[in-house]
Amino acid sequence: MADNVSFKMDGLNSLLGKLKAVNYDVKQKGGRSALRKAAAVIRDKVKEGAVRVNDAATSEEIEKNVTIRWSSKRFKTTGDLGFRVGIMGGAKEYNNMHTRKGGRRGTYAVGGSSENPGGDTFYWRFVEFGTSRVAARPFMRPALAESIEQATAVFVTEYEKAVMRAINAAGSR
Repeated sequence: MADNVSFKMDGLNSLLGKLKAVNYDVKQKGGRSALRKAAAVIRDKVKEGAVRVNDAATSEEIEKNVTIRWSSKRFKTTGDLGFRVGIMGGAKEYNNMHTRKGGRRGTYAVGGSSENPGGDTFYWRFVEFGTSRVAARPFMRPALAESIEQATAVFVTEYEKAVMRAINAAGSR
C-alpha cells in the first residue's frame, strides 16, 4: 500500500493573484489592443481598394466610411475578442423602411445615412458582390487575403508586448 503524502505551500495566494491579473491584462486589455491594431492593417488595405473602385461622378466616397467596430455581441456571448471591419451605413434597404412581423408594430428605419463621412454608401455591397446586371469589383475580400500575414504579424508582435507588460506589472505588485 501507498502511504499518503501531503505537503503545504505558503505564498500561493500571492502567485495566484498575480496570475489572475496577468490573465485579465493580457486578454482584456492587451489582446483587445493588439487585435485592434491588426484590424487597422486590414482597414487600411480595404480603404486602398475602395479608392480603386470609387465612382468619381458621385459625391459619395466608400473609403471614408470604412471603419473598425468592436464585436460586443460576440464578446458577451462567448468571451472571444473580435473586431469587425466594415462600411458605415452598409445595411440600408432599398426603401429605407422595413416592416416588422405582427403588422401593428409599424415600421422602423434601417441603416444608411447621408451624414456619414463619405455620404450614403449603402451600395458598396453591389460593388463588392455584383448584381445580375453588374459584374463584381471586389475590394474587401482581396484586401483581407493580401493583408492576413501582415495583420497576423502585427497581432503577434503587439500581443507579445502586452504579455511582457502584464508580467512586469504583476511582478511589481
